[in-house]
Amino acid sequence: MTTDQSRPGLRDRKKRQTRAALSAAALRLVAERGLDQVTVEEISEAADVSARTFFNYFPSKDEALLGDQPTDREVLAARIVAAPPEVSAFDALRLAFDDVVEAIEADRDVWLLRLRVIAANPSLLPRLISGNAETEQVIVAAVAARLGLDPCHGHPTLVTTVAGAVFRTALMQWVEQPDTTTLRELTAQAFAAVAAGLPDPHAST
Repeated sequence: MTTDQSRPGLRDRKKRQTRAALSAAALRLVAERGLDQVTVEEISEAADVSARTFFNYFPSKDEALLGDQPTDREVLAARIVAAPPEVSAFDALRLAFDDVVEAIEADRDVWLLRLRVIAANPSLLPRLISGNAETEQVIVAAVAARLGLDPCHGHPTLVTTVAGAVFRTALMQWVEQPDTTTLRELTAQAFAAVAAGLPDPHAST
């Protein structure tokens, strides 16, 4: 006899629901009280699970706030490598971020709350896109492979760092004006400005 628990995919769906509930509870509580005024125990209680269960999903409160990265790092790296050969490494990263933008805009309300929490707690910002050192290393390696360079060469790291900063800037602008422009438009504008050498915005007026 097939039960709900044995039905393929049900367990994974329940895990995703629990993970999403923990992340949403963390965001809501921190938005209301502040980062230092919320504990893992309080987040767990708000999501109706134990603190032990919390640590099955997230290693820390900060990770629960950041939630799942919108695109798997390996997928992002593959898109960087697979971008058309005539495209620069910087533009390859811009194209790869298109999928990230789509995923974020598909979950707009949660991400706007997440970004507002991050704006109020700048210590979280550098980890938003890079996630951790491993993610950055994967992206650097993909850029290096695309350029035929050793990952220890400075250029792939520079391209990755600049592209990450550009995208983070677009994200934080989106928080301030989500109803007047899209994240896709802001990201395109930010990447274009850097590609053009960061011209003075008043130069053409």
